[in-house]
Amino acid sequence: MLAGTLVGTLIGSRLPEGLQQRVMAGLGLVTLVIGVDLALAWRDTNPLYVLGGVLLGGLVGEAIGIEAWLARLGDRVQRSLAGHRHSTISEAFVTASLLFCVGPLTVVGAIQDGLTGDYQALATKSMLDGFASIALSATLGWGVALAAGTVLVVQGAISLGAGLFKDILQGEALDAMTSAGGILIIGISLKLLNLKDVKVGNFLPALIIAPGLVGIVSLFG
Repeated sequence: MLAGTLVGTLIGSRLPEGLQQRVMAGLGLVTLVIGVDLALAWRDTNPLYVLGGVLLGGLVGEAIGIEAWLARLGDRVQRSLAGHRHSTISEAFVTASLLFCVGPLTVVGAIQDGLTGDYQALATKSMLDGFASIALSATLGWGVALAAGTVLVVQGAISLGAGLFKDILQGEALDAMTSAGGILIIGISLKLLNLKDVKVGNFLPALIIAPGLVGIVSLFG
């Protein structure tokens, strides 16, 4: 990711504005396809789990103010590094953090690494993140590199606590989480394409609530 950010930052300023927009649009389209592909995992479970998880997750996230917290953190970093000059550091940090941390590869890969030492999924994710960081930093700048800290904390925490998820994230629960993650990734693509800022950060609790609903229903099944 850091190498990708370096490459993107070095070449980004040399690209014409129109080409920068095409790079961002390309990343947005690819992100959209990935999100749709993952969201369709709800075909292997009850779509109501995913719907309930996303809706309830959005309400919880809005009440907690996750997106606002991420924005404040990004703004604080931006002020300390760029002062009051116009900068995209905050936008780059928030967008990259969500893009790199929302999705089943982050959770499943970290769990596999923590339980079995199998890092193949995380290695694949790292490669994808590297290419995405090139495109993202070419437009938004080096602030994308700050998301490496977010990824380290999130993936590290999941790997260390992997034992807690061993018997939970499987079957329909995993499918529900995967689908919810795909829907959130679609939300990220809408922002990258400048279509709609749906405040994806506020929907992050859906990744917990969707598989949680599967577990609750199974108790009464």
